[in-house]
Amino acid sequence: MTAPPDGAPQAGATPAPGAGVVLIGPPGAGKSSVGALLASRLGVGFADTDDMVAAAAGKPAGDIFVEDGEQVFRELEREAVARGLDAVKSDGGVLALGSGAVLDQEVRRMLAGRVVVYLEADFATVARRVGMDRPRVVIPGNPRGRLREMLEERRPVYAGLASVILQTDGRAPEEVAADLAKRLRS
Repeated sequence: MTAPPDGAPQAGATPAPGAGVVLIGPPGAGKSSVGALLASRLGVGFADTDDMVAAAAGKPAGDIFVEDGEQVFRELEREAVARGLDAVKSDGGVLALGSGAVLDQEVRRMLAGRVVVYLEADFATVARRVGMDRPRVVIPGNPRGRLREMLEERRPVYAGLASVILQTDGRAPEEVAADLAKRLRS
């Protein structure tokens, strides 16, 4: 599926004033920072599924992956998405999803008919924002290569779920949040 021009609506929910908003995108796209700023601008609540997962498990999300495995993390994440979507539906809030949440078919089903905003960022931006843009000692497994593969694999999923696609490369979170708030109000 080819992504429409920046910010153009896609099939699915049409943004409307007061509607709950779900932010998706790769790591480092700005979902958490833009989400909090957007919620503040709109005067609504904000939740981040990564924070919800960490709270439920009593440890950071990264530790869940290492200690309990990805399957346990994804189960906790699916539950967090369901709780977060219920909250967004009732108060028109903003929910930021972890970057891999959209890989779960049940999560994709839950997003149907919702206002979903894909915060798009290219590889160089993501690598810089997650701290993988500097030369380092060679780490087995090629993390930069895996990051590039992950972005390419997920990009069509993000685009296919999105009501709005918003480019974040070279933009401050405040600018992205202001732009998105304006689009949602119009």
